[in-house]
Amino acid sequence: VQLVESGGGSVQAGESLRLSCAISEPSTYSRKNYCMGYLRQAPGKEREGVAAIGRDGRVVYALSAKGRFTISKDNSENTLHLQMDSLTPEDSAEYYCAADHNGEPGTELVPSLYVYWGQGTQVTVS
Repeated sequence: VQLVESGGGSVQAGESLRLSCAISEPSTYSRKNYCMGYLRQAPGKEREGVAAIGRDGRVVYALSAKGRFTISKDNSENTLHLQMDSLTPEDSAEYYCAADHNGEPGTELVPSLYVYWGQGTQVTVS
């Protein structure tokens, strides 16, 4: 399983960015309904969950993201998106897409419970 991310960059405070994550699976896999999420890590800080869509379609956001970020999934293309609006310098971090979560509902923002990870994309807000 591979997760390929795109969409990071450098923006000014108040601007927007849209991250995308395409998940590809070996042809021998049956299409699996993954829990997928975005997590981030700033220098010197722990990795933290930002937003996720559970296997049941339930959407969860970190308090820091609520009202500014929107996570969505295109099931036909198996792609996850994170629309980030009203960005602040505190949002600067390496953002990771992750899939296939081993935890119970309610733990979708716990980074250690994810199995597959993207390569990360840098978001810098000044």
